[in-house]
Amino acid sequence: MRRFLRYLFSIVLFLSSLGVYFTNRLMFMKKKEDDFILEREKESGRLDLIKYDSLPKREVLIPSPFGYNLKAVAVEPHKNSRYIVISHGVTENKMNSIKYMNLFLDRGFNAVIYDHRRHGESGGRTTSYGHYEKFDLKAIIDWLKAEKGPNIQIGIHGESMGAATMILYAGMLEDGADFYIADCPFSDFKAQLAYRLKAEMKLSPKLFLPVADLFLRMREKYSIADVSPISVIENIKKPILFIHSEKDDFILPTMSEALYEKKKGPKQLYLAANGIHAQSFNENREDYEKVIDEFLDQYVNSKDTLSQ
Repeated sequence: MRRFLRYLFSIVLFLSSLGVYFTNRLMFMKKKEDDFILEREKESGRLDLIKYDSLPKREVLIPSPFGYNLKAVAVEPHKNSRYIVISHGVTENKMNSIKYMNLFLDRGFNAVIYDHRRHGESGGRTTSYGHYEKFDLKAIIDWLKAEKGPNIQIGIHGESMGAATMILYAGMLEDGADFYIADCPFSDFKAQLAYRLKAEMKLSPKLFLPVADLFLRMREKYSIADVSPISVIENIKKPILFIHSEKDDFILPTMSEALYEKKKGPKQLYLAANGIHAQSFNENREDYEKVIDEFLDQYVNSKDTLSQ
């Protein structure tokens, strides 16, 4: 009996250590340093600080429903009510969003860029890959609508986790924007974790994911299964442009293809020939902009389409 109890205790201790380890890796994923992101964007030519500093803009602290502030920047060179909100990927910050912001500024939109919880200058203790972030995005959109009134036109551009966050936000029966651009989202967090466990660590998802999920539910009050953009994509009626690099081996392009297939109503899919994860714009800029223009012309710039 004692031997059995010692054996049982050893198993419980091992599983507990495993659960804490994996949930720590999820909750506290190592972020890129803010200075690194800034220098990378400057050196690549995607960020001209002189041009950025000259833009009319205002910094805003927007309260999250979870008790911290979200740091946002509203960039408003145009005297209209057309806005793009940009949702960055995990480990990045709002400076990574400037390249997308510039694309839309050139097309007559104002912009809001912001830091996700636990990133950049925003508060928040953990990362949840879209679960809690979707409510923060709702706070951003609600603030913008309160600022600009009922006639505002809003688009949301999301990259990677930011794209998954955007879909989760729109899919919780919110659908609070006029159009969406989802750049390299995962379709289901459980499937993404299973793929990365096998690809990076050669581990069996069937053994490790249930343990990680149990500890995530205990520690963060949500389940891995709750972070599933594909489970809510059919709720989104507004147009979505899906973008993914064909050579992305971090989040496979088949995930965007699956989301595209399940999305009902207006939609478009662009698979970029070059670049790995989150590099579709950087490596295919001319084609990326062309696809954006085609999407906007078909689904956004037409008042008849917007009123449908």
